[in-house]
Amino acid sequence: MSFLNQDQINDFYLDYIEKLEVIKEQLNRPLTYAEKILFTHFAKGEFAIQRGKSSIPLQVDRVAMQDATAQMAILQFMLTGKKSVVVPTTVHCDHLIAAKLGAQQDLEEANLQNKEVYQFLKSSANKYGMGFWKPGSGIIHQVILENYAVPGQLMIGTDSHTPNAGGLGMIAIGAGGAEAMDAMAGLSWTITMPKLIGIQLKGRLNGWTSPKDVILKVAEILTVKGGTGCIIEYFGEGARTISATGKATITNMGAEVGATTSLFPYDEHTAAYLRATRRGFVAALADSLKEELQADPEVEQNPLVYFDEVIVIDLDRLEPHLVGPHTPDLSRSISSLKGDLEKNNWPLQLSAALIGSCTNSSYEDMSRAAVVARKAAEQGLKAKVPFMITPGSQQIYATMKRDGLLDVFEKIGGTVLANACGPCIGQWNRQDVSKGVRNSIITSFNRNFKSRNDANPETHAFIASPEIVTAFALAGRLDFNPLLDTIDGVKLDITAVDQLPSQGFVFDVSGYEEPSGKGDVMIDPESDRLALLRPFAPWQEKDFSELLVLVKAKGKCTTDHISPAGKWLEFRGHLDKISDNMFSGAVNAFTEKIGKGKNLLTEMEENFSSIARHYQNHDRGWVAVGDTNYGEGSSREHAAMEPRYLGCRAVLAKSFARIAETNLKKQGILPLLFAIESDYDKILEDDILDVDVDVAVGEPVYVTLKHADGSVEAIEMKHTLSKEQLEWFKHGSALNWLRERN
Repeated sequence: MSFLNQDQINDFYLDYIEKLEVIKEQLNRPLTYAEKILFTHFAKGEFAIQRGKSSIPLQVDRVAMQDATAQMAILQFMLTGKKSVVVPTTVHCDHLIAAKLGAQQDLEEANLQNKEVYQFLKSSANKYGMGFWKPGSGIIHQVILENYAVPGQLMIGTDSHTPNAGGLGMIAIGAGGAEAMDAMAGLSWTITMPKLIGIQLKGRLNGWTSPKDVILKVAEILTVKGGTGCIIEYFGEGARTISATGKATITNMGAEVGATTSLFPYDEHTAAYLRATRRGFVAALADSLKEELQADPEVEQNPLVYFDEVIVIDLDRLEPHLVGPHTPDLSRSISSLKGDLEKNNWPLQLSAALIGSCTNSSYEDMSRAAVVARKAAEQGLKAKVPFMITPGSQQIYATMKRDGLLDVFEKIGGTVLANACGPCIGQWNRQDVSKGVRNSIITSFNRNFKSRNDANPETHAFIASPEIVTAFALAGRLDFNPLLDTIDGVKLDITAVDQLPSQGFVFDVSGYEEPSGKGDVMIDPESDRLALLRPFAPWQEKDFSELLVLVKAKGKCTTDHISPAGKWLEFRGHLDKISDNMFSGAVNAFTEKIGKGKNLLTEMEENFSSIARHYQNHDRGWVAVGDTNYGEGSSREHAAMEPRYLGCRAVLAKSFARIAETNLKKQGILPLLFAIESDYDKILEDDILDVDVDVAVGEPVYVTLKHADGSVEAIEMKHTLSKEQLEWFKHGSALNWLRERN
């Protein structure tokens, strides 16, 4: 059984080739693979574009949504008046399952606690024609990779790690729910034409070094914002040696450097994975045009001509890496870790080790970790700390069980969790370490911001490959090097494993439900988990005068700081209730306190959300001020919807993460950039601001600061609003604009 329609895929590739012939004739130059996909998906046939500047409208082939973000996306879609989705769309229940006791018990608890949310998602998916994957069926990105990814297609997903599908040669981009709503409604999806970063891989991975180490090295080179506004395209002889799921690990974590997406070209490993996952017909079609599912030969021969930036990584010389704590770009080789630990006085003793997640839960990942675990079990070793394993899907779980991998992990004391996100996104009901206690953990996940995994800001989270994490679980300490050291006299080792299971995958799609296109959407009017949306009111000019400063954030202000996950996930479908978490993780630049500021109307210190509600009740608008890379991290649009709901007019920042900036635009909030970054320092806690909302494409916006001492000054701000996005702003939100058009 395949979830893809063979005739539709055949038509897609015929159209792809026809469009590409016209494009090549017009441009008369070699193309990168990213350009081929983007240009063949242009909603308009105009190719006179500038990277990093031109807005490009794209036709989307597929939309994917996870349960936490799908709630708000669907609630918005219901306001469009559409009777069904226009492009293939799926909903995946993976975010709301908390890890505590183990797979079965945790899944039962999730079904009980989230019953009304799952009913809403299931009923709305059924009514509007979306495929539905039940809780326990798998993590969205692994399920997409196994069933839906098609080389050359364009997908958007309501999760920042949607680029996972780039491992199969797909341009897959994380987006906000409002953007997904547009695509589901059949509208073109507009982004700024990304710049292109080419990463040339030479040599071959060997020993303990894995695909994970490639992206950890890239994070070290580019930092968390070095890929912003860019697509990362991998190429070279080394790229052709990496498995499809290994490539997916690398593209998945491209989100950690801010990249729009990352992708690898189609090759024999891509074809092998497609055939192994019941998409042989896709592989056959792709094989017939494989030269167009990769960059033109001239690009690889002379990459500096075709990419805006080129990075070369020699896989032969690459060491295993660890990143962290607190940021995914604080990277070093494993041989350098001991020195960093001593210099920074990080806790040496580990309190937990965790493998899996959407980034590293493939069969190959689990097999390599099992090699380490098997050697340990044979020598009588057990994990010295809690060791948790998260399979990426029911298919991976069933295959691991058949091949004895689960038994191996359990022999060394491992606990197998549900096929869900769990601790990776903060869904970890941790009982062993109290909040505020300094401790270290190591994971194979993708993010390690403070409080990300267990809501404890004193947890020092390090990231490495699954096999390295397994070795550290056995050692129990960070000052251990599995390449050199022994545990109780035992030297661990790693050997080559099959990229794909030798007996094939155990196919289990019992978690999938096909939509009927009928029925009613189920929402209890008295629910505290779900609430129907009301469109935001259109703006009036007076709304941008006499604005108060609600929050001025110092340092990192990620979406986890603006709208934390964890316990708040249960309110993702109830805008009013979840708004109580707004800016609860933000560091106040005036006081350095977390989540609290001064209510300028009462002079009292309160939570930011409480202050915003008070301002709103007194008809006072407000602004938020951010540092660099505001909104880094998850794609969650709640980080834009909550401020809009509670009266935010504009966000002023030194720079924005791409998805966060788009989400603000979609909700009708002005995202403004300091023309001079140091002007950030001019904004004081008790300032009153006026924003000139006579906004024009490419023109500056001036913000007047009225200080408490009576002085007045104007600062110049920039913006990236396109002509269409200005219409969203004028209407009060993109949804208002769409409703008017419909």
